Amino acid sequence: MNILILGGGGREHALAWAIQQNPKCDRLIVAPGNAGIAQMAECAALDIEDGGAVASFAEENAVDFVVIGPEAPLAAGVADRLAAAGVLCFGPSQAAAALESSKSFTKEICAACDAPTAAYGHFKDAEAAKAHVRAQGAPIVVKADGLAAGKGVIVAGTVEEAEAAIDDMFGGAFGGAGAEVVIEEFMEGEEASFFVLCDGENVLPIGTAQDHKRVGEGDTGPNTGGMGAYSPAPVMTDAVCDKALAEIVKPTMAEMARRGTPYRGVLYVGLMIQNGQPRLVEYNVRFGDPECQVLMMRLGGQVLDLLIACAEGRLAEARVNWADDHAMTVVMAAQGYPGAYDKGSVIGGLDTLPEDSMNMVFHAGTKEVDGRITASGGRVLNVTARGESLAQARDRAYGMVDAIDWPQGFYRRDIGWRAL
Repeated sequence: MNILILGGGGREHALAWAIQQNPKCDRLIVAPGNAGIAQMAECAALDIEDGGAVASFAEENAVDFVVIGPEAPLAAGVADRLAAAGVLCFGPSQAAAALESSKSFTKEICAACDAPTAAYGHFKDAEAAKAHVRAQGAPIVVKADGLAAGKGVIVAGTVEEAEAAIDDMFGGAFGGAGAEVVIEEFMEGEEASFFVLCDGENVLPIGTAQDHKRVGEGDTGPNTGGMGAYSPAPVMTDAVCDKALAEIVKPTMAEMARRGTPYRGVLYVGLMIQNGQPRLVEYNVRFGDPECQVLMMRLGGQVLDLLIACAEGRLAEARVNWADDHAMTVVMAAQGYPGAYDKGSVIGGLDTLPEDSMNMVFHAGTKEVDGRITASGGRVLNVTARGESLAQARDRAYGMVDAIDWPQGFYRRDIGWRAL
């Protein structure tokens, strides 16, 4: 098969790494890719949010299967355009992708199917939002309604913090994503991620993970796109997974189908668990980043078969073969992230590290300049390892981190602390 992956981050590097291990994969193209992906697959310059351009590229290159990595092309309707062109595609339609592109839409769905989630208000002007915050008190959660690259969520400890976040959002800090806001009650408990494949009718769980959103050790400081992750998540017991499927995921899928917008693709179910009861924090309509990296390490080449079965509506016959082990990824980011950061610093030591089924460095924001790997983004590398225990996976991952020569980067030393 000729396979095209859309995206250029650590998630897409991990997807490419896993898919390439499957003997069905004959040719692998990633658009736009990055310096790490370029070492293992073809990279193509392509506007991945332009459905027409993607469909034309797929036709010109005899692409059999397209995997859409990030949320932006899904929200832009690229999956619809590929379907219209007769190209098999993994990823939900534009209408179904509203589960991520509009937080207020997700809240409406939860209300319609009685899925447990936080109480909320939806606002289109700052003063009404602030009045709601003052009435509810703090702590409270302020969210940009639209896509904000994983950063449009502020957990405010005081009313003043919440009001400042509202001003920032309506003031354009997150672009058009903050034109409307959703304000939610603060949920107590432990957060975890549950990943399921959905083919419009059937649901297949493919793994659990926990990530570390905050930039600082001890889960302090501002939210980021994610500073590290591990799989499986201990809090996601079989009982909790079964409850999440029965009370949240399956009712949501049934409501989406009832509305004539069946959901097909991966569903990232962000949960808050307290006393064994899961409640929905949010849905994402793509693999998490960096959660994808630990899932791919544990799933390997079977991922391609699972994604194709999902896209073809054959999930009822699919099975997941799990390695009984653990994986951890540590994000190395540019100094200053998630604020302003410099680009172009050279990263050394990567060529000394192992690249196999137990150890991988997935590139996120990298570029090759004059034969050297340089930093080109905020989150730059995902140093990932497997082990028989989470402690062993951690030791292997940090051993690789220590071998990387990049003074302009930083990372958290405590990834996995909650489980360990």
